[in-house]
Amino acid sequence: MPWPTVLSLTSLARSLLNPVLELIYPTYCGGGCGRQGDVLCPECTDAFIYLDPAVICPICGRFLGKALVCGQCVTHPHSFRSGSYGYSFEGPLREALHAFKFEGRKDVGRALVRGLAGRIADLSDAFDVVIPLPVTEKRLKKRGFNQSFIISEEISKVTGKPIEYSTLRKVRETLDQFALSREERRRNVKGAFASKPGARQMKDMRVLLVDDLYTTGSTAGEACKALLPLKFREILFFALARTPE
Repeated sequence: MPWPTVLSLTSLARSLLNPVLELIYPTYCGGGCGRQGDVLCPECTDAFIYLDPAVICPICGRFLGKALVCGQCVTHPHSFRSGSYGYSFEGPLREALHAFKFEGRKDVGRALVRGLAGRIADLSDAFDVVIPLPVTEKRLKKRGFNQSFIISEEISKVTGKPIEYSTLRKVRETLDQFALSREERRRNVKGAFASKPGARQMKDMRVLLVDDLYTTGSTAGEACKALLPLKFREILFFALARTPE
């Protein structure tokens, strides 16, 4: 009989420990219902509102009933060519994103991205590299992780596309955008990003810029400006959720 390998022993230990850990630290649904046993329970996920590309603006994600560029995007063009948006930021999804972002529930964040795996796979031919929106060092130390990095990692798993973690930097602290007015949002993020000195040129590359939440596009716009020196071909934008209007 062959000796067990280290890997098999590790798997055995994990299988024995997981039920014990679940008793001590039970998993609760991140959708706000508090149900034990699921990262996201079926009732909460059934209440999520998915943003169908066939009925929203292909740039900002505003609901139009058809896939048409909205008047706002015509009169005030964005720096990114198009946008892809997963969920409407309301109901249990709002609670889930809050748990991910402010309560350290990385498992909830990963589950939210996996719920969009088919949509993400459809995008894979449209970009070459993933760039997550950065946070400041102060925010990173306080929160312990960057939620856009987590989202980007899941996107990379689905598409096989590489992530450029350090290409974009956040050079000053900002407030959370969803609590501000449109003008306050614009001022809040102005000049907040910069490309890393000496970052490799991205000539002819298509970038997927990733964030957790889209409000007015001010954050994405400022990040796009910071990437201009890298001479990319075009930028696409992805947000896990979009605020309803």
